[in-house]
Parts: sequence; structure tokens; C-alpha cells
Amino acid sequence: MAMVSFVDETTAGERSSEWHLEIFEERLPLREVIRRRVFQEVAEHNAKGGDVFRGLVQPTDTERTLNGFKLRKPRRIDPEEQATHALEAFYRNGFIVLVDDRQVDELDAVVELGRGTQITFLKLVPLVGG
Repeated sequence: MAMVSFVDETTAGERSSEWHLEIFEERLPLREVIRRRVFQEVAEHNAKGGDVFRGLVQPTDTERTLNGFKLRKPRRIDPEEQATHALEAFYRNGFIVLVDDRQVDELDAVVELGRGTQITFLKLVPLVGG
């Protein structure tokens, strides 16, 4: 069993608070790691309720805010839909994943998970201007 820590960063230098998730397997494909992360954050939102979702990717029918994604009206988030959005965002280079500072660039790549493993989701900020 591994206690894996997750942190989100942006290329603009922003960094979220670290949070932890127990994962019982020692090896998982990156696809499954992303899926479990998303399912955990959706479960926490759905249990607590509220009109702001804090997660890896933006749910449909929401507005981006400083603290997360504002729902037009409080509702339960669908974990399957969020996981699908997250995997699509990975394919579109919306974020990259670093496992202990090593980039993992394929969803089917198997990552080693142990005590103290840190997984960083580096959200790529689109460039604006010209």
C-alpha cells in the first residue's frame, strides 16, 4: 500500500496544497492513477456539496474562478464524465504528469507507487498576446 501525494502546478508558478490518497497497488497505469485521483476529488465534492468544484479539470456548465470551478447551481458531479474529461485533457496536452519529478507521457505507462511518491499535475497555461 502506498500513500501517494498529489499536487497541482501551473506554468505560471501557482501551486496547490498537497493532498494524499491511499493506493493499495504498487504499480498502476497512469490512466488508472488519473482516474482514481478524479474519482476521489468528485467523491469529496459530492459528499460536501456546495457550488464550487475543486478538481483537475473543469466540469461542464461551470465557470472558472480563483478557487475552482463555480457551478451554475449546486449539483452532484459525475465521476465517470470527469475522468473522461481528464483523460481527454491529457491527450490534448492540457497537463503533464510528473511522478517523483519524472515525466510520464503515455496513459498506458505503468508507474511505480510507494510510500512518499509525489505526483505532480502541471497544468499548461495557454499563451496569450501577440
